[in-house]
Amino acid sequence: MRTVRMLAAAALAGAALLGPVAPAALADSPSASASPGGDTGSTAGPTEAGTTFRTAARFLPGQRATAQAATGDYLYWVFPADTGQRPTVDATVALPDAALRHGPATWRIDVYDGLRRRQPCMYGTQSRAAAKEATTVRLTCVLRPVRASADAWANDPLPGSYYVRLTVTSLPDEDLGQPFTALVGVSTLDKGGAYATDGSLAAPLVPGATTADQADADADAGRPSAVEAAAPEDGWSSGWWSDRWLWTAAGGVLAALAGVGGYVLTRGTGRPPRVPPAV
Repeated sequence: MRTVRMLAAAALAGAALLGPVAPAALADSPSASASPGGDTGSTAGPTEAGTTFRTAARFLPGQRATAQAATGDYLYWVFPADTGQRPTVDATVALPDAALRHGPATWRIDVYDGLRRRQPCMYGTQSRAAAKEATTVRLTCVLRPVRASADAWANDPLPGSYYVRLTVTSLPDEDLGQPFTALVGVSTLDKGGAYATDGSLAAPLVPGATTADQADADADAGRPSAVEAAAPEDGWSSGWWSDRWLWTAAGGVLAALAGVGGYVLTRGTGRPPRVPPAV
């Protein structure tokens, strides 16, 4: 009975250690990510878009960015993504009146990181053809999880600014210049230690990020640095912490408890009572 009690206590201790990690596992379920383009849980963002990378309109995940433009324009927005997050970009385009259009049109969104490297979509419809009678077209791009660091030759997404570009890629020439309205949103899913890496960047990849001397000069002048100005709502993470530490600690404790349990099961009951002491 004593052995059974010890093993039961070990199992309860392991469950207690793994308990804090359970919410992170639940966050990976599809129900944990809200629709970024929808109204639920979203707040108003910028009402204009930039026309180049340098003039991109900034917004935060959870906000809705809107813009009105002419068909054929390139629209740019920028948002921050931090280590361990998997962003989902969602864009909805309200098309011009069908009576004014002369045929179908193909719309597309592209996402670029802080180095202006185009980031591929894990899944989603980033390019879609809209029929002449369609009133709206919806585009989605689910990016890969952001890593704390990567090899120089890799194209892995890294913490920093991410640019969204929306434009029409194919349409009748007669439809160029017609007005449309765009709505763009981003939601993020925390992937935690499953995609954690050792090491971290010296600074997130944001436009205008320079040396530590420039950051000190900005601080002395009372100006926020480029990194601070582009930070998410809760600031940039350091990159060293992830729930992988919890799994490592829990595994070590469970291994120690398993060793103690194995010893208790195999050590026997000691010297038999009828054996002489000298034997």
